Amino acid sequence: MDLDTFFVSCERLMDSRLQKRPILVGGTGDRGVVSACSYETRKFGVYSGMAMKVARRLCPEAVVIRGNAAIYSKYSHQVTDIIKQNVPLFEKASIDEFYADLTGMDKFYGCYKYASELRHTIIKETGLPISFGLSANKIVSKVATGEAKPNNRLCIDQGFEKPFLAPLSIKKIPSVGNKTYQILRNLGIDKISTIQQMPVEMLTSVLGVNGRTIWKRALGIDNPPLIPFHERKSISMERTFGKDTIDMKMLRTTIFAMAESLAYQLRNGNKLAACISVKIRYSDFNTYSKQMKIPYSSADHVIIPRVLELFEKLYQRRLLIRLVGVKLSNLVSGSYQIDLFDDTQEMLNLYNAMDKIRNRFGEHSVKKASALGAKSIGGVQNPFNGEPPIVLAHRTQ
Repeated sequence: MDLDTFFVSCERLMDSRLQKRPILVGGTGDRGVVSACSYETRKFGVYSGMAMKVARRLCPEAVVIRGNAAIYSKYSHQVTDIIKQNVPLFEKASIDEFYADLTGMDKFYGCYKYASELRHTIIKETGLPISFGLSANKIVSKVATGEAKPNNRLCIDQGFEKPFLAPLSIKKIPSVGNKTYQILRNLGIDKISTIQQMPVEMLTSVLGVNGRTIWKRALGIDNPPLIPFHERKSISMERTFGKDTIDMKMLRTTIFAMAESLAYQLRNGNKLAACISVKIRYSDFNTYSKQMKIPYSSADHVIIPRVLELFEKLYQRRLLIRLVGVKLSNLVSGSYQIDLFDDTQEMLNLYNAMDKIRNRFGEHSVKKASALGAKSIGGVQNPFNGEPPIVLAHRTQ
């Protein structure tokens, strides 16, 4: 199941004036990229991952929206909850893509009928368009979902996988990227039907182990396991600056704001972290990181000083900085335990009061003075719903 143009659909739910208008969601700066684009922009050659400057030249009438990670996370969480209530085993592959195992449902109700009703429930309760492909394995289902879009459904009965895939382009096969596609095109291979007629040894000699995988997927017989839904084990934030910088005051303010936001997210999700990491990418694209273990904590006064300490240790070169990031990992469920010697009741009451304000009026409604001046640092208001990190206005990884 795949939510169609998910970020765009969320924006249209919040503003009905955007219906049927060309929309670009992503960064607006010189280094901004397109995170999502509406179908109206694709006829101009726009696609996700394209530089925003290029997309705006191709489609100058498009409405450009910076995006809101917290809103997209909220809608994704709603869809996840609906699927969780109706499907005993499912995998959340990304913020807008799900695999559901309906094995056995055909004996009692009918897989296609059940999947159709689940899709109708999601559309009715969230207002988001969603497509699905139904087949005997994940690979064919993913390809079928792509063929079903926009906002539709497609069923490939068992035994019909090969004829369904045959007329499609080799680019439709999952794991065939630009480099592999170019190699296959140089061999004169354009349609999946050609791969179906080839001996596996020929593809393996050209592409190695990946050649066997592609051959099996072209025949519709590859069946990677479904990874059950689980909570995330880390949360992170990154910021790519519009211009490379060496402004240490701005860098420390940004790092401080990231650490404060991540600590709030831990408390909001009833989580504790035991490992802190800081990452720096310089203007020459060399990337360095450093981490440290800490006692399980979600407190600002524990996490923020450690983050700043790691940043000071890590930044030694006198080069312009392109990107900074903070990551909290080794997460477990639990609430912060009071330290008998270092904590005070007044400080804990302050955390509680600030978090209540944030929960009611938004994460950025109250912050420490040291975080003032930090521009947008991205992030997700409540990331503990199993989704991978969101790529939005900034080029993050």
